[in-house]
Order: sequence, then C-alpha cells, then structure tokens
Amino acid sequence: MRIHPIENVVPHRGSALLLDQVLRWDEDSIEVALVVPASGLFNQAGGVPAWIGIEYMAQAIAAWAGCRARRDGRPPQIGFLLGSRRYSSQVSVFPAGTALVVHARRELMGDNGLGMFACRISAGTETWVDANVSVFEPADAQAYLESGNA
Repeated sequence: MRIHPIENVVPHRGSALLLDQVLRWDEDSIEVALVVPASGLFNQAGGVPAWIGIEYMAQAIAAWAGCRARRDGRPPQIGFLLGSRRYSSQVSVFPAGTALVVHARRELMGDNGLGMFACRISAGTETWVDANVSVFEPADAQAYLESGNA
C-alpha cells in the first residue's frame, strides 16, 4: 500500500499532531512511528505521561482511516475517540527521545462508522501499552458537528 506523509492522512495539525510517520498499513491494520519529544504539548519532566498513549493510538487509527480515504481518492475525515477498554501500561512515562511504534488492528467496523481496534505501543522489542480502542467516524463529520451531537 502507498505510504503517505503523516500530514496527508491525519487531520491534526501543529502541536496536536503527535505522530511522525506511517511505517506500513493494510486493509486491517497500521503501524506508525514517533520519537517522544523533549518538549511539547504534553511533556512533563523527562518525557510524556503514558496516559497520552491513548491519543497516540487514536491518531494511529485516524492515520489508518486517512490512508484508506487517500486510496479511495478522498481527503481524511474527522473521527472521534469514544474510549478504551483494558488500557494497560508497563511504564508511567514515555521517556523523551524514545522511538515508539504504535500498532492498531481493526477488530470490527460497522457501516455506521463505529469501530473497535486492538492497539499496542512498543519501544524496540518491548510492548509498553495494550488497549482496545473504540472510535466513531461519521459519514459526514462536519454535518455531525453542526448537529450538536458531538
């Protein structure tokens, strides 16, 4: 599958874009990479709190959806993180300078835009975080936002 620059597949911009690149993707999964920054939106002394991993996972899922949209000749759409089940972290902080890989695999995706992904965050050969993440991508995100449902 064609690998796009991260800015072309994720709607986040500026300091809200937390990922660096797409490594690979296919019809059911994606792997993205980032280096934990030394300063930024979520930094604390020495790194980024591990609870930010849920946003890394959500942005990986957004990148997966954006890659599929680009493949189909459409721009990436806005999606929503609904929540997670079983967020388990082996670390409390992602140390600055650490290279992380975020893996997301589609478990189910309904025609209504609701989806569930099995996700993990790895540093080298170690898995640091596991979670199941629920998301929603409405057919027309702008109309959905304007309706007051968000």
